[in-house]
Amino acid sequence: MKHSLRFYLQLTFTLLVCAFLIVPVVLSVLAGVTDNFFVGLSSGFTLRWVAQVWDTYQMTIWRSIAIALACLAVTLVVGVPLAYMLARHQGGNSRLARVFEELLMMPVAVPGLATSLALIMAYGQYRAFRGSLLFILVGHVLFTLPFMVRPVLAVMQSSQLAVLEEAAASLGAGMRQRFFGVVIPNAASGILAGALMVVTLSIGEFNITWMLHTPLTMTLPVGLADAYASMRLEVGSAYTLIFLLMIVPLLVAMQWATQTTRTRVRL
Repeated sequence: MKHSLRFYLQLTFTLLVCAFLIVPVVLSVLAGVTDNFFVGLSSGFTLRWVAQVWDTYQMTIWRSIAIALACLAVTLVVGVPLAYMLARHQGGNSRLARVFEELLMMPVAVPGLATSLALIMAYGQYRAFRGSLLFILVGHVLFTLPFMVRPVLAVMQSSQLAVLEEAAASLGAGMRQRFFGVVIPNAASGILAGALMVVTLSIGEFNITWMLHTPLTMTLPVGLADAYASMRLEVGSAYTLIFLLMIVPLLVAMQWATQTTRTRVRL
């Protein structure tokens, strides 16, 4: 099949953009497994920088995973019922529901540094809370909650839940039975997409965490910045490699879940 000049120009532009985005990541990964990046690949490959990162910053990785899982649990417990409430009231064009939905998006629109500063001003005087992982968890929940509510709400609005609930109620199902037996199964694809998004954003969140953390509550992204600032380039790059190994599978899963949600919404 013969292609036009326009096709080849578009293909060239696309490849250049991809190279612009991918080449720095590849160079960073190579630096993390190169014995001396300034000498070049001729210095040989090694995993000692990765081992050094694991020995030095291992706890930051476990903290990030723990915070991300805790954040997921909180956003599931709060976000799914909240999306259900918004889905039920938006059908009646409730002004309060629309206002509440806009307020829910505020932490996304406001810079993370401003959100964390507000948290410090409000709760910074409670020293035990200020120095705990719970303080960072609060910031992560505020930031990620909209990313749980939005996809769940989109699926609920397209699933004709009112009709399904009415049918279940006519068969004698109570409120709890309808929520767990009808609402949750029909919103499963949106919940999965939101869950993957929450975990991914929580693990990689830097702005809020940088302001809220203490030396004893440093997380993976903050540790990554610390490694680049205070250690060799190879160490920081090895840290980036570990971060990518954690985050790329989540991004692939999130893309799959998002595509599944979009297909569900179209249907």
